[in-house]
Amino acid sequence: MTSNNPSLGSAGVSLGADGNLPADLIKDTTTAAFMDDVVRASMQQPVLVDFWAPWCGPCRQLTPVLEKVVREARGAVKLVKMNIDEHPAIAGQLGVQSIPAVFAFRNGQPVDAFLGALPESKVREFIAQLGAEAPDPVADALEQARAALEAGDHATAGQVFSAVLQHDPDNVDAVAGLAETLMAMGETDRAKEVLDRVPAERRDTPAIAGILARIALAEQVAGLGDPAELTRRIEANPDDHQARFDLALIHNARGDREAAATALLEIVRRDRQWQEDGARQQLLKFFEAWGATDPATVSARRRLSSLLFS
Repeated sequence: MTSNNPSLGSAGVSLGADGNLPADLIKDTTTAAFMDDVVRASMQQPVLVDFWAPWCGPCRQLTPVLEKVVREARGAVKLVKMNIDEHPAIAGQLGVQSIPAVFAFRNGQPVDAFLGALPESKVREFIAQLGAEAPDPVADALEQARAALEAGDHATAGQVFSAVLQHDPDNVDAVAGLAETLMAMGETDRAKEVLDRVPAERRDTPAIAGILARIALAEQVAGLGDPAELTRRIEANPDDHQARFDLALIHNARGDREAAATALLEIVRRDRQWQEDGARQQLLKFFEAWGATDPATVSARRRLSSLLFS
């Protein structure tokens, strides 16, 4: 479900098969860099420090195990390696007397440690006890894209949603986000093409159903006429429900949800049976498109209930 539009590229977002692991997940450090690589970095997530030396046989056994487990933790913890032959000061300050020695830092302080070449299962237990949660790069990218869309930065939003879809073609939130972005860019036909690729069994998920409903409403509004003329018709005849109905659709298309709801509620108040309860049915479609928690939905539902059950 990727786009062929060059404007919807990767935007610098990389979500490859490795899950976008940080480039500095595993690194070597020095005495001068220890403050940045370990102490400050541990304010964001736990950092393991592997004190080792080239002549140490157990170190050569442990380091590959550490690297494997840290990679599998997918960013929950970082690994920093320090050669104590070249940089003995930090190990001395920590009281390291034998190697390999692994210290866990969190919030700028050492919080746990172990000595010797532990088996892989024990290394996993040690990392698990730190209680770190691996970041979700896809969730982060979706949040970035959604923020860009809400800020009106359609190019960035489209690029990031497309990057997510390159990594995970079935991500319904990214599909809906890309379609919504295309709609905001005035490319409704391309938005429909994106949504057409969604399997039928997933088209009723809230993210997809919401954008499908918005497209249906947009198509319904096309060709409804001049809102000023519709307003004049209503002023001349308050029971011109068709004019009021069409004006409600135009209000919604322009983003004025309160006015759209008010117009339909007025039809319900005046003639519940008009067009076989058409005003109420259209209002329910608005609710689906706006979302259950939208303030306009909440307010209009309350007002509708008052009309129906008073």
